[in-house]
Amino acid sequence: MGVLYPGSFDPITNGHVDVIRRLARAFPKVHVAVLSNPDKSSWFSVKERMEMIRKSLRGLKNVRVTAYEGLLVDYAKRIGVRLVARGLRAVSDFDSEFKMALANKDMAPAIDTLFMLTDKKYAFLSSSLVKEIALYGGPLKSFVPPPAERALRSKVKERAAGKSAG
Repeated sequence: MGVLYPGSFDPITNGHVDVIRRLARAFPKVHVAVLSNPDKSSWFSVKERMEMIRKSLRGLKNVRVTAYEGLLVDYAKRIGVRLVARGLRAVSDFDSEFKMALANKDMAPAIDTLFMLTDKKYAFLSSSLVKEIALYGGPLKSFVPPPAERALRSKVKERAAGKSAG
């Protein structure tokens, strides 16, 4: 049985990688699905995020990286997955994820949600925090995998060049 691990991954963090590695040990197939949401402001395009994830997970043979838009349950049905994994860092995550899981269960009763606690060393970590650290030139090594660090540094340079040109 496979599991679906969705997210925006803008960018992927070491917390995400930790959850994906653990899922890859527990399930024969892990579908990492990048949310394509045109209404959400992202630093990286879907294509860039997918490439960053693939490079970060190199060597995990049972992990497949794809993109989706629309309802998660519709995508899960389309790829034939009945289990969605969600990482939890704190109680605040549980509140929002629990509500989303209940809505998904109502729309698709055959699809279940698995909540996976993050490793405590990543409990504070978020993509938003990582982007803020990157903006100010802070150290990223302990927060993101090397492909994400390179992509963040490059994106910060692009953004700075765009502002100075404007």
